[in-house]
Amino acid sequence: MFNALHSRFQRLIQTAVWGMDIHPSARIATTALIDRTWPRGVHIEAGCVIEDHAVVLTHDMTRGLHVDTRLGARSHLGARCIVMPGLTIGADCVIAPGAVVTKDMPPHSYAIGNPANVSPREA
Repeated sequence: MFNALHSRFQRLIQTAVWGMDIHPSARIATTALIDRTWPRGVHIEAGCVIEDHAVVLTHDMTRGLHVDTRLGARSHLGARCIVMPGLTIGADCVIAPGAVVTKDMPPHSYAIGNPANVSPREA
């Protein structure tokens, strides 16, 4: 019960206070790190799943970037994966646990490795 309450409170803070664009049907693990340096740059669509300790970035302080990062509908981010700032992850994509995504992913694709190797997903 505590975890469900914590998750709801966390979502309220992310959307109402920080201004993140997160669809209500998205499931985000309470341990996932959704960048708060540029919270208005976070866009998570319907049905997206973000697993434990996954990282979604919207900034790069070394280059002074604050950019939008978009996660497509029904995409699945595995545990401890990293999505670099300014990327667009298409709908129905899967990012393997531990992958580091450094380039945009077209819809229905799969990413694995560091840096991630993006390939079309088999039906």
